[in-house]
Amino acid sequence: MKYLDEYRDASIARALLAEVARRVTRPWVLMEICGGQTHTLMRYGIDELLPPQIELVHGPGCPVCVTPLEIIDKAIAIASLPDVTLVSYGDMLRVPGSHSDLLHVKAGGGDVRVAYSPMEALKVARANPARRVVFLGIGFETTAPANAMAVWQAAREGLKNFSMLASQVLVPPAIRLLLESPQHRVQGFIAPGHVCTVMGYEEYVELAQVFRVPIVVGGFEPVDLLEAISMLVAQLEEGRAEVENQYVRSVVREGNRPAQEIMRKVFEVSDRKWRGIGVIPRSGLKVRDEFAAFDAEKVFDVATREVEEPAVCISAQVLQGLKKPPDCPAFGERCTPATPLGAPMVSAEGACAAYYHYRRHAAGRVGGVR
Repeated sequence: MKYLDEYRDASIARALLAEVARRVTRPWVLMEICGGQTHTLMRYGIDELLPPQIELVHGPGCPVCVTPLEIIDKAIAIASLPDVTLVSYGDMLRVPGSHSDLLHVKAGGGDVRVAYSPMEALKVARANPARRVVFLGIGFETTAPANAMAVWQAAREGLKNFSMLASQVLVPPAIRLLLESPQHRVQGFIAPGHVCTVMGYEEYVELAQVFRVPIVVGGFEPVDLLEAISMLVAQLEEGRAEVENQYVRSVVREGNRPAQEIMRKVFEVSDRKWRGIGVIPRSGLKVRDEFAAFDAEKVFDVATREVEEPAVCISAQVLQGLKKPPDCPAFGERCTPATPLGAPMVSAEGACAAYYHYRRHAAGRVGGVR
């Protein structure tokens, strides 16, 4: 396929692997932030093809995985109301709350629908004026512009039966939290390409300078990730700590200004709780007061209560790169995609799901680039 096959070209991949092997002289720990990148690394066996000095750990870049239990419980409570239609991305239906999930609400007769865009929720609201339609708007900066546009459009049309339960989070504050932790051991980051398509990468410059850590914006195909790893290793071996852009076909330094503008119109920066991690200051977006009529947290009187992850689940440590999914005693047994204890086993971008699909039966290398 044009513009795709070259990013899966085995000869290019082998050349990049050889370049990494030639450069590396000591152990380095690298973190890919995005769950989509994690799945590519696992699927193609890139982590096993790299020189043994390179260790890859996985970050908190799965939007489903970091959505707090409290938001899931609120969504379940709202979806259980008789006059409500709740619309969500498909992965969210199976994410466990403290006692249930949205799939069980749907099975019990609740009007819970799957959508690929918040604009589909607007269509549902227009077609069903007697019902209150709520979109569960989660994600990083990648989904924020579309979610913001849905709220803005609802306000423009006066769709009083539409609201959004928003749980938007931001990547740079999470990286800062990881780097400030006394437990952290990450020496280089592959920044999330989709997020940077929206936001650019100016925000990462200060992080690289303050913490003396190289950051490379990476894409999602095998060659993208191998090139990003090669760029990180080059910086580390040369003692540099800069922000570089591997994903040049999609990302520019300033990002997508119109997308950022609609985000600022509808959302404002706020503190936000991350599932399993806790509250990270100024790491989220909340609906501005001007759009309060479309903010489901204000439209519905749903009490907030603190809830905890199952004690056996180590997803918080996985999301911070401190442990890997197979380190969990429940992995692949009590916790599977069919019976998940934590969100990283549910999501198509979750690290636990990646290991379950591509590693649990592995004896040596799994179908990597040859």
